[in-house]
Amino acid sequence: MNKSKIWLSSPHIGNNELQYVNEAFSTNWIAPLGPHVNAFEQALQDQTQTKHAAALTSGTSAIHLALILLGVKTSDNVFCQSITFSASANPIAYQGATPVFIDSEKDTWNMDPILLKTALQEAKKNGKWPKAIIPVHLYGMPAKMDEIITIANEYGVPVIEDAAEALGANINGKPCGSFGTFGVLSFNGNKIITTSGGGALLSDDAEMIEKARFLATQARDSAPHYQHSHIGYNYRMSNVLAGIGRGQLEVLNDRVGARRNNYERYKQYFSKYNNSGFNIKFQEESEGYYSNRWLTCILVDPAKNKGLTREVIRLAMDAENIETRPLWKPMHQQPIFSSSKSYLNGVSDNLFDNGLCLPSGSNLTEEEFSRIFDCLDTIFSKY
Repeated sequence: MNKSKIWLSSPHIGNNELQYVNEAFSTNWIAPLGPHVNAFEQALQDQTQTKHAAALTSGTSAIHLALILLGVKTSDNVFCQSITFSASANPIAYQGATPVFIDSEKDTWNMDPILLKTALQEAKKNGKWPKAIIPVHLYGMPAKMDEIITIANEYGVPVIEDAAEALGANINGKPCGSFGTFGVLSFNGNKIITTSGGGALLSDDAEMIEKARFLATQARDSAPHYQHSHIGYNYRMSNVLAGIGRGQLEVLNDRVGARRNNYERYKQYFSKYNNSGFNIKFQEESEGYYSNRWLTCILVDPAKNKGLTREVIRLAMDAENIETRPLWKPMHQQPIFSSSKSYLNGVSDNLFDNGLCLPSGSNLTEEEFSRIFDCLDTIFSKY
């Protein structure tokens, strides 16, 4: 009999989502916008300690609108973290702008402030200022935002903080998504909370968020007829999906707790092998950093693990119908961005070569953990 699939990060629905969705149906508020959207935006503001939020169709649309609002146009440069999902970089291309990729540092696996400053110094010499900087909180681990913001402010470049993977994470109590000129969230089906599909743009700038809402609703002018003075987009979240988001946000702390427990469980499991000649590495928190542990990720350097590789583990798990995934392939390695300028130090290349994301859903069962650990035990026994 085929074994059931153990997913990398499946949706985890709570008790109140259906109540809010039923409320939308019972009031016939199925059309876009509505009271759930307003309440969800307010809840996101409270959660992230930001003053304004616009609920949108995706994190990608949030980045796109942020770039538009910052005036990014054809031939402009935008600095972007290299190791990330392509959605961080694609909106740069939507605007006809040019991405410049910045490698990571070893502590958080996120944008390296030293390389960022080097890139900005070179940009100053060349007179080609970037219009924005996009750091990413990889797998829920906060980037070195204090350093990044300080450097960005020194050079007068706004920051679009890609917190798509980091809702519930913080640095010294300050939530991810609240550091930059804009913050970006994602509620895709595999995120720590989901609206099925969705995202949000955060900012303390009321005028910017109001413009974002305007552009996201097809940029319809105030008129009794349909009139448009700007190019608009169909980027607003529906009232039904916002109802799901309200219920999900109510259990965010529980979901973060469950995923952090997953991390600790994996850490404890691998310790027995690390005490017997292996050297499995994790994405560690620095002092004051609090990750939501969206995904638990490991590094498996074959030179330090008796020849064992990330791919051996991935393929063996796949044979047992257990989903794992390599870390994001850096943008500077992607064919579509191969001609883009990059500032590299080898960190993201090493992360991609040796990194593996393990099943990390907040709804993992004891039976599923047993299957995962049994599979790993079989792999390690061969080495």
